[in-house]
Amino acid sequence: MIFLKWVIRPYLYILYFFQKFTKTGSFGNDQAVYIQSSPENTGNAVKDGLFKHHVKQFYESACSVATIVSVINTLLDKNGDLKGPAVIQQDILEKVKTAHWKERMSDTGYKGRRGLPIQTLYQVVEDSLKAYKISYEFVEMVQMTKDPLRSKAIKQLLHTRLEQFEKNGNCLIICHFDQGSFIRDLHIPHISPVGGFDAISDKVTLLDVDTSQVSPYQISFDTFYKGLSYNYNIMFRRFGYAEGGYIFIRV
Repeated sequence: MIFLKWVIRPYLYILYFFQKFTKTGSFGNDQAVYIQSSPENTGNAVKDGLFKHHVKQFYESACSVATIVSVINTLLDKNGDLKGPAVIQQDILEKVKTAHWKERMSDTGYKGRRGLPIQTLYQVVEDSLKAYKISYEFVEMVQMTKDPLRSKAIKQLLHTRLEQFEKNGNCLIICHFDQGSFIRDLHIPHISPVGGFDAISDKVTLLDVDTSQVSPYQISFDTFYKGLSYNYNIMFRRFGYAEGGYIFIRV
């Protein structure tokens, strides 16, 4: 925690103000566009459900909790298994104990570690689906890379899966990304679900669970990939964070 307070945060603020002054990054030309109206009854039960069950994180490090709760409620609703009130964030933390999830959401974290690196997010997502007895075909973790030899295939697969989400409603995509690449905020790891994809404009809709984001927003596919493949280097690697990526759930 001391390392975070006295080393990482000053660096993050310096980078933030540098990009603001130079009009680069999220302050540049390719900015997020906020959506004022939500789609209704599109015929895509997964997409409609994600908007319906979208919630904001109850605590600053609880983006994983809000995201997974929205996914669980969406799938329960889709399958007709949401008989009573929707699952809430505090409930899921009591039910799913994987990786000391609840402790990681606290001020001190679990052994000084807060939030979920992508590998841990994958474990928690899979165990949450099992805890609520939600059937699925498979769950896959895809960690991004900027390696030009590997990134072409990874990028194409992501594009194809975004199209499948939008057209078929048979999958969900949970993103693990650098928040400052999408919006005017610090470059920190963040988690939120995809809410849509426009194949004509190549824009991705993100249902950001951050309480500061009052509306969903759209970003270009290229910016989306950059945010998912952002390399945190030494700053966050000691806490388990490297490049981001996504969790793909096929239902």
